[in-house]
Amino acid sequence: MTEDINVKIGLEVHVPLKTAQKLFCFCPTNYWETAEPNVNTCPVCTGMPGAKPHPLNEEALKTAVMVAELLECKIIVGENVFVKRKHYNYPDLPSGYQRTSEPVGRDGNISGVGIWEVHVEEDPGRYDLDSGRVDYNRSGVPLIEIVSAPDMRSAEDARNFLRELTNLLKYTERVVDVGGVMRADVNISIEGGAKVEIKNINSVKGAFKAIQYEVLRQKQLAKRGVAVTQETRGFNEKSLITTAQRVKETADDYRYIPDPDIPPQHFDEGFVGGIILPETPQTRRKRFVKEYRIPENFAQTLVKDKDIADLFEKVSKKVNPELAANWISREVLRQLNYRSIEYAESKLSEAIVAELLGMVASGEITDSVGKKLLERVIDSGENPRKIVSGEKLGKVAGEDRLSAVVDEVLTENEQARADFRSGKAEALNYLMGRVMAKMGGRADAATVRKLLNVRLGE
Repeated sequence: MTEDINVKIGLEVHVPLKTAQKLFCFCPTNYWETAEPNVNTCPVCTGMPGAKPHPLNEEALKTAVMVAELLECKIIVGENVFVKRKHYNYPDLPSGYQRTSEPVGRDGNISGVGIWEVHVEEDPGRYDLDSGRVDYNRSGVPLIEIVSAPDMRSAEDARNFLRELTNLLKYTERVVDVGGVMRADVNISIEGGAKVEIKNINSVKGAFKAIQYEVLRQKQLAKRGVAVTQETRGFNEKSLITTAQRVKETADDYRYIPDPDIPPQHFDEGFVGGIILPETPQTRRKRFVKEYRIPENFAQTLVKDKDIADLFEKVSKKVNPELAANWISREVLRQLNYRSIEYAESKLSEAIVAELLGMVASGEITDSVGKKLLERVIDSGENPRKIVSGEKLGKVAGEDRLSAVVDEVLTENEQARADFRSGKAEALNYLMGRVMAKMGGRADAATVRKLLNVRLGE
């Protein structure tokens, strides 16, 4: 991991919330399911003159407080929390301002990264730079914004923070998980210089690449004696570079004022205390160890990704939990990591994994064949039992079928036979590997070992 103590990185993470209605009106929020533009709209969310906002969506407020509590923030209780107008002119913001609340929680922490605040705001519309068209279906959808301290020192730090944060957010089951659960703005400065903001990064992978490029760009400027300009930049995920968009605004540029149409929010102890916190990765890990009796290291690995933990629980209803934990935390994750994809991006399903592991558990196929099958079905989504039946991949355990192969391997590997007889025990593993290779991984390991020991002992 490459670290630089002179680099400071902070993140502003925008998370769409899973509510039926928008933040200040009754329009539906399922913009990702709506192909036709500008249909989930009304005078309020399109900023028509004279349109007044409805009372603030209470479910959105509850989720914001819940997330703030999970991030160990101090909840703002007993004080007025104003909703303010943040003014700027852009086509996706028809009213000319965005409504954003004061913090509902401050001074939190997640894995050593400080959380400055959590607040609620409305999403703008979607502006297509190429066509110049705007779709307001998303306009007014409730968001929470999570603002971190500039405690990260590298792209790796930011990636680890975002992975842990997005996993925690998934555990609430109150955030929209369509094409990723967040959009992030990244703030970067080096050597105490000007802060550069990279806007609207849509994935953890994108944030990692953008930070790598921007840190390198700023270092190159510093080497040439060129001052870094405080500005807003965009990130092109195809070319993997950042490009200048506009001079960075300050808080004064946005001309914040309390929205006169929205009364201040006032949280009392009863409201905050009535919000039930969800199971977290930490509490789920403890439950997995106790309920399923799996090793701590497997449980720790599984809960790092809620989708993987969910898969484990579903598969464990059909096969031995320890077998499921072993395969999912090792083999499934190995294949996903090799492809650099998430579980949801693969063709795997609970049914496929349970079918495959069921055949391993019953002895119908060997571990070796099971691993090869997993490598195939993760991309194809095929039924593993049909593959085994159609391609005759079942385990071969009969001594009559394996004896000839064992004899052939011994004949071809005289040196290994001699090594074994001279006391080199590892030669047996080599010979077993040769038999397995000839059998395409289908040979029963115990039977092969028995036959080799008999032959080598003669």
